Amino acid sequence: MERKQTGRKTLISYIALGSNAVTMDESSISILQKAISAISERLCFVDVTSSFYQTPCFPVGAGPDYVNAVIAVHSDLEPRDLLAGLHQIEADFGRVREVRWGQRTLDLDLVATEDCILPDVEAVRTWIDLPMERQMSEAPSELLLPHPRLQDRAFVLVPWAEIAPDWRHPILGLTVREMLDALPEREKAEIRAI
Repeated sequence: MERKQTGRKTLISYIALGSNAVTMDESSISILQKAISAISERLCFVDVTSSFYQTPCFPVGAGPDYVNAVIAVHSDLEPRDLLAGLHQIEADFGRVREVRWGQRTLDLDLVATEDCILPDVEAVRTWIDLPMERQMSEAPSELLLPHPRLQDRAFVLVPWAEIAPDWRHPILGLTVREMLDALPEREKAEIRAI
């Protein structure tokens, strides 16, 4: 699949990458490096890539530790089209969605596109406020932007703060750095640069 050019305005999006399903042939780092190349070749211009970080598996006991990173991309694709392309890349890497938050070869999450809110503030706010027990069993049926859990996830915020600490959440009004600073020190300490 060749990278599409639509002629629309280019937008900056942030994509969180993760892998913890190491195969006999490949490490999680290798998988993420190949995924970044695939995104660049097929979907959009990869502007900047964070360092790779080792992160404890969530929920605890669901599998081996993750390797996580965040990339900033420039794309003229609509967010839904960009997400569809990311899902295709996941499938090409053997991703199967059987268990929510289960072990995965590759996880690509579109976490934000500039100050875009999809589908609307009320829908995103509902998922932001969803209790943990419901988060573990329910998944949204449509794209939500910004990602409703990003402010809770050190494994996203640590690498994101490295490349775009001043991006501001359009609903919460907080920067990436401020969201990261609000997390418990214990959660941040568990994430180590590789």
